[in-house]
Amino acid sequence: MTAIHLESRPVGVADGTAAADLLATDLRHLREVVERAKPADVERALRARRRTLADFAVLLSTAAAERVEDMARRAQATTVRRFGRTVRLFAPLYLSNECVSTCTYCGFSAGNDIARRTLSPDEVLAEARELRARGFRHLLLVSGEHARIVSKDYLVDCVRLLAPEIPSISVEVQVWDTETYRRLVDAGCEGLVVYQETYDRDTYESVHLKGKKRNYDWRLAALDRGAEAGMRRLGLGALLGLHPDWRLEALATAVHAHALMRRWWRCEVSASVPRLRPAAGGFEPAVPVVDRDLVQLLCALRLCLPDLGLSLSTREAPALRDALLRLGVTQMSAGSHTEPGGYAETSDAEPQFEVSDTRSPDEVAATLRAAGYDPVWMDTIGPRRSKL
Repeated sequence: MTAIHLESRPVGVADGTAAADLLATDLRHLREVVERAKPADVERALRARRRTLADFAVLLSTAAAERVEDMARRAQATTVRRFGRTVRLFAPLYLSNECVSTCTYCGFSAGNDIARRTLSPDEVLAEARELRARGFRHLLLVSGEHARIVSKDYLVDCVRLLAPEIPSISVEVQVWDTETYRRLVDAGCEGLVVYQETYDRDTYESVHLKGKKRNYDWRLAALDRGAEAGMRRLGLGALLGLHPDWRLEALATAVHAHALMRRWWRCEVSASVPRLRPAAGGFEPAVPVVDRDLVQLLCALRLCLPDLGLSLSTREAPALRDALLRLGVTQMSAGSHTEPGGYAETSDAEPQFEVSDTRSPDEVAATLRAAGYDPVWMDTIGPRRSKL
């Protein structure tokens, strides 16, 4: 069992926040619950009416891996009960691959010799209009970390420009202070996505070598700042493959999600657990996460956090995405480009990572319908919420 290094008390994180709740949680104890779980514990967790984080730990165990088909059936039933047979489709719109941070796993890392590009506001609008023509009404604006080129003012201008035509805009960019998030909300942004990448401090330090992203605590508390500023949707996650123990990352992700849902109960909270994909720089995970482990993780998240949105990107292969759909996924990207540009016209900029599912949005929507699900291009009502 590999240890995960979190602070025992908040450091640089305000009291009364989800980040503080996570840092105060004994993840090592939960990891021991995973290790000690027996078949009887799994049966009890599966039969429980309301499951706890300890139950989540049990459902991550090797004993639970033998019951993954039972978990999948229950996860599907829970998803249909909470969300119906609907899947929200969204598209990432990359604004820039300029970056001053050095992150060993990322194609945009400052040290990588790649073709760089930042879209002008007019180009951003052209990309958004092309995506709207393809059906999308929810866009996720993504960029590398370059506070001068991809500045606060630039981001606010992009959101303000798109807001009259795109009903739902979220951002996945460099983390900012509360006031900047408030400016983005005022401009028309409703969602904030921040992946911690890895919740283990030692691993975090080893893969983030230079740049402001090295500040673990500042990043961890970003979703709290976004919620305080008025963001309606919050997205979190860990990049599986950075830390050798995926179960520890899963525990931290679930604890963080639970804390966000409790502290910011008016917000819609979603999680994603993407796996590393090939990218410039050639980073390779020491312990790859296999498909069966990913299935078990998604089922456990759905069973223990029934109101949590689960997002699936085009990192995964088409056949696997189609299979995971039935296990609890509530939102998916489709027809994605991970380089600036590429929708309205061909781009010579290089991507953040390789996309695995290259199907068009129409093809993905048709697959959803064939499976008995309704593709939702724009939604305004979240799941029915229960007390955690």
